[in-house]
Amino acid sequence: MLKGAALGRSHRAKVGKTKLADVIARSRKLLGIPDSYMLGIVPASDTGAVEMALWSLLGERGVDVLVWESFGSGWASDCKNQLQLKDLRVVKADYGKLADLHQMDWARDVVFTWNGTTSGVCVPNGDWIAANRAGLAICDATSAVFAMDIPWEKLDVVTWSWQKVMGGEGAHGMIALSPSAVKRLETFIPDRPMPKIFQMTKSGKLIDGIFQGETINTPSMLCVEDALDSLKWAESIGGLRALIARSKANLKCLEDWVAQSSWAAFLADEKSSRSNTSICLKIKDPAFTSLSADEQSMHVKSIVSILEKERAAYDIGAYRDAPVGLRVWGGATVETSDIQALLPWLDWAYGQAMTAFGEATRL
Repeated sequence: MLKGAALGRSHRAKVGKTKLADVIARSRKLLGIPDSYMLGIVPASDTGAVEMALWSLLGERGVDVLVWESFGSGWASDCKNQLQLKDLRVVKADYGKLADLHQMDWARDVVFTWNGTTSGVCVPNGDWIAANRAGLAICDATSAVFAMDIPWEKLDVVTWSWQKVMGGEGAHGMIALSPSAVKRLETFIPDRPMPKIFQMTKSGKLIDGIFQGETINTPSMLCVEDALDSLKWAESIGGLRALIARSKANLKCLEDWVAQSSWAAFLADEKSSRSNTSICLKIKDPAFTSLSADEQSMHVKSIVSILEKERAAYDIGAYRDAPVGLRVWGGATVETSDIQALLPWLDWAYGQAMTAFGEATRL
């Protein structure tokens, strides 16, 4: 895999810049990103890419932020507390639910996550986004890109990272900009200091080099090689349609199991907005739901510990801000046969944890 890698070479050398440009070109082709959109590699994973967009673009007009999980909540908090936007509206829904998309005013800028990585709830499509919008649609799509259909023409800013659906290493993000987003960058001057790693313009013009492989800061060429390997693998199995099919097969496997389960249910009640990557489960067993919040948390931690000890599953607990439960990754790099192999372990671990809790209670 590392034959021909640019390890130990400068990212500014011809070989390094060529590889960075190749990541951009292969990503564009695989995802079907329009030629009119700019696509670049930026610092600090998806988080850096989203913050770059928020700091550089917001403030010209009112802003709506959709929130139904942790990361959307974080973007709303940054808009309020860090950017201190004067005209800000937050439209919120509880975990497991989708915020009311039809409340959006497309004369305003709208910030949202396509897929709630911590809630397992995603937007079903882009039909709710106005085609003739005056504001910008700014989308954190980090656990959706490469596994879900993304209507690029309905989005003005799309961000993601290498590590989510494609299973790559972290630290680097990607940002796609529509012509409308580029126009905003070149005509709007934010009334705030702009950190260097967020600057996409110079003297009122887009810095084209960012979108040709000239990164703002030093990238890891090992991570770049890993990203290229993932993209080449995706191409070899049939491209985007194959990636989406693999992820959907993983969700279907869990759906069939949940339909027969006496204790597990999806956190996302609505099938149309249920994620096929970050698949979040809650526990419906009355013996569990009757426990106190602390007891429920201890019980789930026990399940996670049992599975890790047996090397059947790792990091499977719900996100720290999410309701108590489990989260199974169903992205395109996961084999459905591995999901199938996991399911008996989930039933066994749940039974083990409940038995242990009952015995401890009797003692």
